[in-house]
Amino acid sequence: MPRDRRGTGARQGREPRALLAALVELRSNCVAAEREFATLLSAVRPSHAASARNLVHYLALRRHDLRELQTDLARLGVSSLGRCEPHVLATLDAVIGVVGHLAGTTRDPAPAVPSAEPVLRRNADGLLGDLPKDHAVRIMVTLPSSAARDAGLVGDLVAGGMSIARINCAHDNPAIWRAMAANVRAAAAHAGRPVRIAADLAGPKLRTGALGPGLPVLRIAPDRDERGRVVAPAQILLCRVDDLGLPADATRVPVTDDAWLRSCRPADVLWIRDARDAARRLTVVSSGDEGVVVSTRRTLYLETGIVLERRAERGWATATIGPLPTREPFVTLRVGDEVLLTAGPEELAAEPNAPVRVPCTLPQVLDHAREGHRVWFDDGKIGAVVLGRRPQGLLLRVTRARPSGSRLRGGKGINLPDTELPIPGLTEQDEDDLAAVADVVDLIDVSFVRSADDVTLVQRRLGAIGADRLGIVLKIETVAGFNHLPTILLTAMRSEHVGVMIERGDLAVEAGFERLAEVQEEILWLCEAAHLPVVWATQVLDQLARTGRPSRAEITDVVLGARAECIMLNKGPHIVEAMATLRDIHGRMHEHQHKKRALLRRLRAWDPEAANALPRTGERVANVP
Repeated sequence: MPRDRRGTGARQGREPRALLAALVELRSNCVAAEREFATLLSAVRPSHAASARNLVHYLALRRHDLRELQTDLARLGVSSLGRCEPHVLATLDAVIGVVGHLAGTTRDPAPAVPSAEPVLRRNADGLLGDLPKDHAVRIMVTLPSSAARDAGLVGDLVAGGMSIARINCAHDNPAIWRAMAANVRAAAAHAGRPVRIAADLAGPKLRTGALGPGLPVLRIAPDRDERGRVVAPAQILLCRVDDLGLPADATRVPVTDDAWLRSCRPADVLWIRDARDAARRLTVVSSGDEGVVVSTRRTLYLETGIVLERRAERGWATATIGPLPTREPFVTLRVGDEVLLTAGPEELAAEPNAPVRVPCTLPQVLDHAREGHRVWFDDGKIGAVVLGRRPQGLLLRVTRARPSGSRLRGGKGINLPDTELPIPGLTEQDEDDLAAVADVVDLIDVSFVRSADDVTLVQRRLGAIGADRLGIVLKIETVAGFNHLPTILLTAMRSEHVGVMIERGDLAVEAGFERLAEVQEEILWLCEAAHLPVVWATQVLDQLARTGRPSRAEITDVVLGARAECIMLNKGPHIVEAMATLRDIHGRMHEHQHKKRALLRRLRAWDPEAANALPRTGERVANVP
């Protein structure tokens, strides 16, 4: 029995002959695995055939605990198989050749390991487009709704380095999506380089339903510092109802009277009584074709039907605020509270001791969750466990919430990591959305992929509407999707252009935040073995894009994402700055790291001839790494 390697009597490594036998057996297992997956292998496209076999070899290799073998190989100064993902058999053959030579069983030179990088590069270029010149990574950016009408914004994104524009089909409508796509094409043509467009299908997302009638109220507030002093006034665009149906929000408010809007001039003062009956004053900053920009240094609450007044030559000119989105009511949940997850719209329970009723958007899940299964709400902010079934639905007990209680609103995500959900990968809404944009996009992101059947459904649907040319990005964001990833990838390789998005938001909730680092690593390894490109997603430089100031943690996260072929950024007022930061970091790190392999570029950090200074933000200094 080998002694514990952590103790002083660490085990002695095996001799070359014993290592050789172990390596030969590993290789035989890898080849034998092709028979196990023969049906799936026979169906992949010829261009993916070698990659699919390599994936199967990697799966067979990783069924073994190789840590002691790696230690023994490293002791001999031989490759420890730690970077074998792209070329499993070739690496094994090379190591077998070296160890065989050391064991005296062969004099043949070890075969060279061919590079698989051209295959992965070909697949990445085919799906995500060529890597732009002077870029170390492709950048995917989620377009805001305003990209449908603001061609200048889209031009700035393209000029800032956006490689792929992501249209989120969970929001807005086909007219807005098509307008976004047209602006992207125009901006790309102006820049003289291609920019691909991805349609992100919403998928079968399980969410909380409406918790009662909402109020059409918007809160508008200026930016304040830590002492509550106004740093910048709030600005609002008072606009006409847009033909595209752009949604109202805290910066864009519809007004019903077009003539009244056209008559507003800079420096005009508008008066309202807001939803709290508080008198508020708005100052017109500018007016133009899109509407009237007003500012305020005080917080106000706007609601549909509020009257806007402006002094005119003949008294007061008035207009009213148009339809605003409703604000969902919420319930406050605390640890120990009971919740009844129901199938239909519910009013909040009036009885003081009755469970709070929370509806869900996919009621079929109620038939599959069992006692003891975990339930997470709102990206894991609230945790619960199933106590049992009731005639009205599932009875839950809250197990995680803030000490003061956590608010739960309608439209928030629900995750059931322990429950197998028989939900198709494409909803009827997804199919309608796909048909609406298939002719103006280059690839689709398929949400909540759980099994190979989901991939087959997508492939058949694309064929049925004549959209086989579209690339497919499979979003892995559930435990089921992670568990079935090998068969998902082998099935996806029936299509020409495919890849994976590591959607770390829902995946962290389902797998557990403490396991996310391990899970995302394993997805990267498996995709590299399949020679398929990866998109690194969810909250990348999110704080920088929203506030203009990055956190230390998200800078480190960007470095980890360097091993993917594309990084996705979300929208935000500082998104162009976030792209510049991303490009700068990756421009440095691609000299130090490629996938799992450290690149030993000459370090100038401690060179005695180097200046003792760090570069300022955005500045490259030759003698600093």
